[in-house]
Amino acid sequence: MSAGSWLFTNTGRTSLINGTFDVDTDAFKMALFTSSSDIGAATASYPASNEVAQANGYLTGGVSVDLILTGTTAVKCDVSTDPIWTASGGSLVARWGALYEVSGNVLCYALLDSASADVTATDGNTLTVATHANGVFTLS
Repeated sequence: MSAGSWLFTNTGRTSLINGTFDVDTDAFKMALFTSSSDIGAATASYPASNEVAQANGYLTGGVSVDLILTGTTAVKCDVSTDPIWTASGGSLVARWGALYEVSGNVLCYALLDSASADVTATDGNTLTVATHANGVFTLS
């Protein structure tokens, strides 16, 4: 599935501009959150409430992702490889994804389905978060 547009958290936007984030060298992860999570613009740090429970192929904290930068006059930030979880022993159900620095600072978050619905990977199937067609963000 293709995630919706990625939205900066308030502190994520500031941290990007003031140099706290170094997107192509800092260690980042993507975590999954349920429909009852409070992940949003005011979320400053990981963990946010109601992360997907550690079970059925999901480990608390999510998976590591590498952010890459391309372009010169319009610089696009994207993940090098879309994160994948394989449901095992039951279904994985999530509504939100969040990119955060391993130190805990949340950069941005996105709905996993543009219809604002839960996304489910049933036992034995994969849940792949394809970043938006325009990448995570572009500065131009």
